[in-house]
Amino acid sequence: MTKKLLLLTALLLLQKALSASVPDWSTQVAPILYNHCTSCHHDGGIAPFSLLTYEEATLYATNISTYVNGRIMPPWPPDPSYSHLAHERVLSTADIATITAWVSGGTPMGDTLLAPPKPVYGNTGMIAGTPDLIIQCPTFTSPASSSDVYQCFVIPSGLVADKYISSFEAIPGNPQCVHHVLVFADTTGVCAGLQAASVAAGTGPGYPEFGGTGSNSSSMLGVWVPGSMPMSYPVGFGLKIPHNADIIVQVHYPAGTVGMKDSTKIHFYFAPSAGIREVFMEPVLYHDFDMTNGPLMIPADTIKTFYEQFPAPGDMTLLGAFPHMHLIGQTIKSYGVLPTGDTDKYVSVNKWDFHWQGFYMFSKFKKAPAGTLLRAEATYNNTSSNPSNPYSPPQNIVVGENTTNEMMIVFFVYTSYLPGDENIIVDSTILASPNVQHTNYYNGQQLLDVCPNPAVSSMVVKCFMVDPDVGSIELVDMQGKVVRQYMTNTSLKEGYSAFTYSVDGVAPGTYTLVIRTSQQVLTKKVVVVH
Repeated sequence: MTKKLLLLTALLLLQKALSASVPDWSTQVAPILYNHCTSCHHDGGIAPFSLLTYEEATLYATNISTYVNGRIMPPWPPDPSYSHLAHERVLSTADIATITAWVSGGTPMGDTLLAPPKPVYGNTGMIAGTPDLIIQCPTFTSPASSSDVYQCFVIPSGLVADKYISSFEAIPGNPQCVHHVLVFADTTGVCAGLQAASVAAGTGPGYPEFGGTGSNSSSMLGVWVPGSMPMSYPVGFGLKIPHNADIIVQVHYPAGTVGMKDSTKIHFYFAPSAGIREVFMEPVLYHDFDMTNGPLMIPADTIKTFYEQFPAPGDMTLLGAFPHMHLIGQTIKSYGVLPTGDTDKYVSVNKWDFHWQGFYMFSKFKKAPAGTLLRAEATYNNTSSNPSNPYSPPQNIVVGENTTNEMMIVFFVYTSYLPGDENIIVDSTILASPNVQHTNYYNGQQLLDVCPNPAVSSMVVKCFMVDPDVGSIELVDMQGKVVRQYMTNTSLKEGYSAFTYSVDGVAPGTYTLVIRTSQQVLTKKVVVVH
């Protein structure tokens, strides 16, 4: 009997140990999903289902594990082994291992009291404050039944003077039917004319146009894709909107969204005009001028690679890049060959998908000295093996703006170089940990939360650290006196943590919880009741 009891005890202890080693949803999986997935996977989001709750995550647990292990989700077309870019939506190896172990271990919930608060998604945007200019598209009913629709809406800016964009953000009116948004400025009136003709023909509001705007003079102002961060420039930099310009908003409505209504908004935040360094967003590498083995024509049943090259006319500072092709594009990469002969890698997309293109800002500004050869290489698959081929059987495909044509463009965001530009950092998380990609919690906002609040006998302090740090946690009264020191010069791990602290003996009242680290001070109001 004693042996059986010992054996049973050993088995129970082993089971408990194994259970303890399995990650739980509350403290380990939810932070990953909230940080990387739910910007698309929430009610009303572009993704087909939500992942905000434990029940939703367990319903799709097997699919989640399969897709993250195959690095299909979250979508991030650039190759992180080629170059690191700002705000990468790439799960680390540790994140993937955590999700895999959670699924294979039976998807335990854990203590929900320790779970981070759910992100709140709305239609107000990520950037705090009041935009300087709001562009509202008219209400449009998507006609996209069996094929995609690209609709351009022309809205006068009303600007009486040139303005410089410091930040740009697109707010889809209906995230379930908006796949991506391109925004342009036009001062020629051509786009307004196209819209007027479309309205007269009964195909408005706006006008259908694939690729560009239909005007060779329009200039790009920004790009939005699901899950992307707002486009922002460091203090002192800005992208110009000319006075009296029309703003053209091109919205991609994917097939199957027929009947859905949308009214997308664009928020512009302006920099002070005085002392601003103008940033340019231009197709520096373009198939009409810079191709070294053109013209861009892909014969039927052919896989062909093309090359582009443009010498930097002067010292340039590069902030970001946006490669662009159409349907039969297969791969595209861009890099610079410096006067020293060294290669500076910009961006590489190894599996091109027209539906998941975006603008990619560099984590750190790049200097392209005069004489640098800005280059691009792109491969096109015009065979029946390409499921995106618009023709069956394949036909010759030439350059053009129609869906069935092709393009080879690399837009760059750049400005004239000044000494020290190459030291300007846009996303320090990538630079600090080149082998691990992670994003600030809640799309760039540091997390400090207390639950329950008001606290009766104990409270759970929830926080998220971008990098490992050393910190202190204290409870401070309204006179600034520390009434309870919970942590002093203690290591805080990278990522999400939850700490349980007692408030027994603390007089009822309002306090401030303070986390002090070497990098920052985070505060949260706490009410104690007994």
